[in-house]
Amino acid sequence: MKGYPLKGRPIQVGSDKATKTPRNPYSFRTLEFSPMKRRILLVDDELAILLTLKAVLEMNDFEVETAASAREARSKLRASTFHMVITDMRMENESAGLDVVRAAKQVSYQPAVAMLTAFPVPGSEWRDEGMDEMLVKPMNIMNLLRQIEALLVTHEDKKQKAAQKLSAPASTPAKAAGRTSARKPATAN
Repeated sequence: MKGYPLKGRPIQVGSDKATKTPRNPYSFRTLEFSPMKRRILLVDDELAILLTLKAVLEMNDFEVETAASAREARSKLRASTFHMVITDMRMENESAGLDVVRAAKQVSYQPAVAMLTAFPVPGSEWRDEGMDEMLVKPMNIMNLLRQIEALLVTHEDKKQKAAQKLSAPASTPAKAAGRTSARKPATAN
């Protein structure tokens, strides 16, 4: 049995960390320890898809809240905080998913936003609508989990870089000019 250390204890690859029992075959995260579950708001008007995705995501250590309409999703976005929003495009109307995307982009905590649709927008026009990722259904569960994990990581990196830019002291033009004038010009030999 090959193990990897996590806080000094070996963990069997493909096992549940707490019980050492074999994990669900749809489980993507086997080695990563997360003290806080990442919260996802899942929005779809098809109950079968909503419940299936919720179950798969919860088996993979996500905390999932669901909404069956754009209106319900907007309400939940205002009432709670989420790391990610995954929404269907066509629900109560053709553009209900875009309403959810716009609402998610307006909240202060800035969740990652993915559109899950059977009718993908061609090209990269969907990025102009504020989506971070376009997920096309039907989709292989393992690919979906990989895309969600990758999006969460890249989105968090972007948020941290933006925060660092805001907190970094800006150099004034006078200081910058003083630094360049203090240098001696290079002489040619």
